[in-house]
Amino acid sequence: QVQLVESGGGLVQAGDSLRLSCAASGRTFTSSTMGWFRQAPGKGRELVAAISRSATYTRYADSVKGRFTISRDNAKNTGYLQMNSLKPEDTAVYSCSTGLSGNWPLVSWAYWGQGTQVTVSS
Repeated sequence: QVQLVESGGGLVQAGDSLRLSCAASGRTFTSSTMGWFRQAPGKGRELVAAISRSATYTRYADSVKGRFTISRDNAKNTGYLQMNSLKPEDTAVYSCSTGLSGNWPLVSWAYWGQGTQVTVSS
């Protein structure tokens, strides 16, 4: 069983930065693709960014390209999402997930964290 715990969310102003962390338990993190999703009130969940198990590949939603950076430290079983130049429309619950990808960028997402709230005021 894999457990994912996010941290680093909070209330910030537009233009500020935040760094989210996703701590994973279990032995499968290093062999798994990791992703960050977000869900705003009244909207569906969207993939924000994903990173392959060895960090060879990354992908981003168009809305965050150039502002967000996904990374991982397999030695620490932890993934990160650096969010810069935050906008009010980035307000959402951010969750991390891990899964398997046999054909990047297709991923079968298997495990999910509880999420952390990010609120950006204008």
